[in-house]
Amino acid sequence: MTRKSRLKKKIRLILAWSGVALFVMAGFFAIWFSTLKIPSLESFEERKVTESTKIYDKTGKILLFDVFNGIKRTIVPFEEISDNVKKATLAIEDVDFYQHKGIKPTSILRAVLVNLGALRFNQGGSTITQQVVKNSILTPEKRISRKIKEWILAIKIEHILEKEEIFSLYLNEIPYGGNIYGIEEASNAFFGKKSGDLTLAESAYLAALPKAPSFYSPYKNKEGLENRKNLVLDEMLRNKFITEEEHDAAKKEVVEFKPREDQGIKAPHFVLFVKSELEKKYGQEVLETGGLKVITTLDYELQKKAEELAKKHAETNKKKFNAENIALTAINPKNGHILAMVGSRDYFDEEIDGNFNVALAHRQPGSAFKPFAYAAAFNIGYTPETVLFDLPTVFTANCTPQGVGKDCYMPENYDNVFRGPITMREALAQSINVPSVKTLYLAGLENTLGLAKAMGVQELGSAARYGLTLVLGGGEVSLLDMTSAYGVFANNGTRVPYVAIQKIEDRDGKILEETTPEPREVLSEETAAKISDVLSDNAARTPAFGASSYLYFPNREVAVKTGTTNDYKDAWIIGYTPSLVVGAWAGNNNNTSMEKKVAGFIIAPFWNEFMQTALETVPIERFIKLPKEDSFDLKPVLRGKWQGGESYFIDKISGKLATEYTPKETIQEITTGEVRSILFWLTKSDPRGPEPVNPERDSQFALWDEPVRAWARQHGIVAQSPQNLPRDHDDVHVPELFPRVEIKNPDNNERFQKDDIVRVEIEVNGRFQTASAQIFVNDNFLGNLEAPFTNFSFIPEEVGLTRGENTLKVTVTDAVYNKGSDELEFDVR
Repeated sequence: MTRKSRLKKKIRLILAWSGVALFVMAGFFAIWFSTLKIPSLESFEERKVTESTKIYDKTGKILLFDVFNGIKRTIVPFEEISDNVKKATLAIEDVDFYQHKGIKPTSILRAVLVNLGALRFNQGGSTITQQVVKNSILTPEKRISRKIKEWILAIKIEHILEKEEIFSLYLNEIPYGGNIYGIEEASNAFFGKKSGDLTLAESAYLAALPKAPSFYSPYKNKEGLENRKNLVLDEMLRNKFITEEEHDAAKKEVVEFKPREDQGIKAPHFVLFVKSELEKKYGQEVLETGGLKVITTLDYELQKKAEELAKKHAETNKKKFNAENIALTAINPKNGHILAMVGSRDYFDEEIDGNFNVALAHRQPGSAFKPFAYAAAFNIGYTPETVLFDLPTVFTANCTPQGVGKDCYMPENYDNVFRGPITMREALAQSINVPSVKTLYLAGLENTLGLAKAMGVQELGSAARYGLTLVLGGGEVSLLDMTSAYGVFANNGTRVPYVAIQKIEDRDGKILEETTPEPREVLSEETAAKISDVLSDNAARTPAFGASSYLYFPNREVAVKTGTTNDYKDAWIIGYTPSLVVGAWAGNNNNTSMEKKVAGFIIAPFWNEFMQTALETVPIERFIKLPKEDSFDLKPVLRGKWQGGESYFIDKISGKLATEYTPKETIQEITTGEVRSILFWLTKSDPRGPEPVNPERDSQFALWDEPVRAWARQHGIVAQSPQNLPRDHDDVHVPELFPRVEIKNPDNNERFQKDDIVRVEIEVNGRFQTASAQIFVNDNFLGNLEAPFTNFSFIPEEVGLTRGENTLKVTVTDAVYNKGSDELEFDVR
């Protein structure tokens, strides 16, 4: 056999075996392809595009957090996306997008050759349609089978969707780095604007990112991103998407990227509080995929200030008072909106478990609970001027007044000082413990607890859990609840429950819910006004806090109450105006005690500094002022009189018993009887009713009364006897001695032009020297004259008189406060 024939035989043999091999391979491929599972297009049509639920501040503009697994995505209609972005994306990703049918065979062949040469699968030659399939249906694994599925599905999708629909899906779902998905979110994250407002240069930057978002990040690789941006612009020019002038201008344009948000969350304690509420209402799935837009009540400027001050003051407190943590809540009492919430000195501080929200935790409130007891007492008839005795007192019924017995409860004051007789106003303003415990007993534990719950203090449980220690903070409450409850005092007795969410919209902008205030009167306006008057009375609290303390604001009327627990584990302060309530707390998460300092030292500086800022956001308002109850029908003890039980009224000038003609200015009240505790003079549940017939039946009577009588003896106070009082009645203030007044000018019914000068002349006669005269026209005060009198004049139009009849009245007061008057009519033309 010749060499040539042998060669031909080898070739035939190779071809034969090659044919067999190809046949076998074809068979294997046919079997493999028949088993290849291609996802149904129904899974594409029915899929849910995950769109972030976003939580915003009260303006709806400041994004606080994206809920879904940290992914940020906002879907926008295709027509609202800038043409610059569309052209830039096409130029760099798929310039033939509008010509091909889902795949580009030339690109596939090129990718296959590259992969064979590299002996690995790292090139895909993907069109925009293929990328939509990959992101929507398939897994990102790099396998030949997945790529074949991708080609098949891309061709199918091109038959059911328009090109613009496919392009819209791509732009709304493509990743741009980190947790940023979709062109709208990328536009906002990097440039702070909508995708429809992007410039050409900005569009080129964003089109450059999806190739390798981490590699080209503007925060890591500015040079690399700049080069790829220029490549995008070059491709746009080459494909005639832009002019040369636009190309050159875009390359020169200086683009500013927004600072990177490292934590990805603002106001974290508040945001997670809102997220929890959303989960309860809508469920986890809707929250993660629904694309909700949540407008909260948060004032982000106040929130930032609160967080800044919390960190600063907590660090100071840690050094000075061993109090390493701090919390704050601010609420608008008129609508219940939570304006700020700080749950710790720093959410991200692991040293103190900073992510734990102390604003929602249950802690003992100390004396911050006292206003509820005083309000309950005012509700049943007690007054701010009611007198109690601040003396060492035992409150356990089976103990003696001296404290002999088992588990005798005998509270002390914060300064270990006992002040004797003190009004409820002074006791609450200065946070004195003993009279406050007495106030709780008088008001009733059930009444006080019921009122606190109605005002918004939750989780207190039944009265059976507590004793008289409740008023000193024996229960456990949250800062948020307490701040909200104080809002009832601020809002004149009307409770508006706190809310954190104003409005929720779905992904299409449809309003799912919108919060409206639900006010309910839970306290009388009168009682709320009394509490606010006491808590804003700087003179009343000065003995305890000083005249210029952190509780005092020179140009604003602010009501405020502090609280410190007996073990010094919690320091509280809550203050308010009619439009703002701010509560703050300091302490340690692990319940260790602080230094033995009251809240005025520990938490008040933080609260005051925040309050100074917050007050600038609300109008200057004053609390309702009630006239002081000075009716002599009230028992003396309710009017600030502690010296006895029966009142007599003496005219200080005559020294005799006052009559109906005796002016208030000269009346002196004298009480008779022994110095006794309040339980001797009234029944606790009906303070304005009849005096008790047998006060000893009250289980607290002897415990309260004996220290009071001992105090009176110690101070040498002797009861005033009625026998020592005068018998005759005031003979100085009688009608026949009142000054006689006559208006000499003008004449009765005299007529004047509106610009005439009206001169008033009077003549006065009486036993006592005259002191002053007051001039009135139509009961409106015009002026005051001091003796000796001179003429008084006025011009009608300058005092607001119009045409018609008017009444001139002159009232004269003499040296002993007797009064006499005269009046006449005059006409203005």
